[in-house]
Amino acid sequence: MDAQNTTQKATDAARSAADSVSNSAQEAVQSTRRLANEALDKAESGVKRVKEEVDPVIDDLAAKAQEFASRSINYCAETSERARRQFNDAADATCRYVSDQPGKSMLLAAAAGAALATALMMTRRSDR
Repeated sequence: MDAQNTTQKATDAARSAADSVSNSAQEAVQSTRRLANEALDKAESGVKRVKEEVDPVIDDLAAKAQEFASRSINYCAETSERARRQFNDAADATCRYVSDQPGKSMLLAAAAGAALATALMMTRRSDR
């Protein structure tokens, strides 16, 4: 009986030690999960905070880009209109000059034609 009693005590001690180790392992797992969840919560709040700080900057940049695009479109439209007016003014001035001084206009046109023809002939001769 003594051997049986000793065996029973050893078995009970082993069970108690195994239960203790099992409980310690479960507590370690729960503690690790809790710490991991806390770390994830902190990371999530950090990401939210960064997003809250970045969103207004992105909105501001988008607004500035839109404003720049609008100003550029308006500038191009104004420049195009100004160029069209200057071209029309030059055409009107040319028409007035031709109608006011037809003789000089004919001489200028003939001189311009002769200069152009001379330039073309010189270019063709230099190519040969």
